[in-house]
Amino acid sequence: MNKEVVIIGGGIIGLSAAYYLQKEGHKVTVIDKSDFSSGASYVNAGYITPSHIIPLSAPGMITKGIKWMFNSESPFYVKPRLDADFLKWSWLFKKSATHQKVTKAIPVIKNINLFSRELYEELKSAKEFNFSYDHKGLLMYYQTEKAGEEEWDTGKKAIALGLKVENLTKDEVKKLEPNVDLNIKGAVYYHSDAHMTPNNFMQELKNYLQQNGVVIKSNEEVLDVHFENRIIKSLTTNKQEIKADEFVLSSGAWSQNFAKKLGITIPVQAGKGYSINTEKETPITTPAILMEAKVAVTPMQGFTRFAGTMEIRGINQEINQKRVNAIAKAAESYYKNISISIAEKQNAKCGLRPCSPDGLPYIGKSKKCKNLTIATGHAMMGWSLGPATGMLVTEIISEQKASLNLNPFSVDRFS
Repeated sequence: MNKEVVIIGGGIIGLSAAYYLQKEGHKVTVIDKSDFSSGASYVNAGYITPSHIIPLSAPGMITKGIKWMFNSESPFYVKPRLDADFLKWSWLFKKSATHQKVTKAIPVIKNINLFSRELYEELKSAKEFNFSYDHKGLLMYYQTEKAGEEEWDTGKKAIALGLKVENLTKDEVKKLEPNVDLNIKGAVYYHSDAHMTPNNFMQELKNYLQQNGVVIKSNEEVLDVHFENRIIKSLTTNKQEIKADEFVLSSGAWSQNFAKKLGITIPVQAGKGYSINTEKETPITTPAILMEAKVAVTPMQGFTRFAGTMEIRGINQEINQKRVNAIAKAAESYYKNISISIAEKQNAKCGLRPCSPDGLPYIGKSKKCKNLTIATGHAMMGWSLGPATGMLVTEIISEQKASLNLNPFSVDRFS
């Protein structure tokens, strides 16, 4: 049965859901308080990452976080604050950071990433789009033996799950990147990963949706919700009242505030990331992560992007120049022939990633609301998991059998 569906949030998750929902014949409207040109879906590293099998809430991360708290340039920064939501999230993060829970999460994360990669490849071959998609893998560069050993431990876990991973010497890396002068000891090479240019794909996807009957409403913010007997009757925005059969909540770091209005608990903290683009031609051809600095490097269409940091300090979009400078410094430390200009650093952008406490997204319905499907909490994997999440949301709303087991993504798991 075809339904009227309103999607709250027009990032990669919301637009992916709109794509699959309209394919199923549903009448779809997407509303977003932005102008569809900024945010995490536009400034991310563009990775499709089956390699990222370890959730953010890994054992030892709390210890590292405490150490990094006193360094304004650190890759992972948490600002402590007396805020009930933050304190609850921190407690749940600590509870999730066990070997047992991480071991359970690893195959779940791998499977949804591989499913999403398949869907991106289907989109690429469908001829409806003309976006760049390169399956070149991901190089994890390390400058110290310790970082190399830690990453190779993860690599061996990935091999056990069926992924192809190699531990390369500096000379072996040189064969992959012959024109790059690197200051590294070696790299762990994940063959499974791919990369894209996010802002180009977002524009293509938006254009496609509009041409195929999806209504896109920008600069429209949800102010209130009319909710009775576990059913959303309507939304009040800054422009109108909207009614629909089904609603999708995919507003990223802002999702928790809407869910609260319905009595639904989805702990989310905004994890700010930054990116710097350089349009100067670089010899970089393969995406890489600079291990010790936690900086991602992606060759994109017409530019190279350096992205990084995870800054948990509430919803704010201020640019911290110290953290931008740290990304640039890391890039110049690993790539001897790369220099990032003052203008490029001043033009850095940021985006807020929605981080769940256990590193798994929320995908599904809550027992507290019959006609709301939640899709958020993807942390650093939002881009990677866009199509998979969009497909799962569509299967839920269309009352079809889900392509994956949805239990690990339960919306009510922290209630």
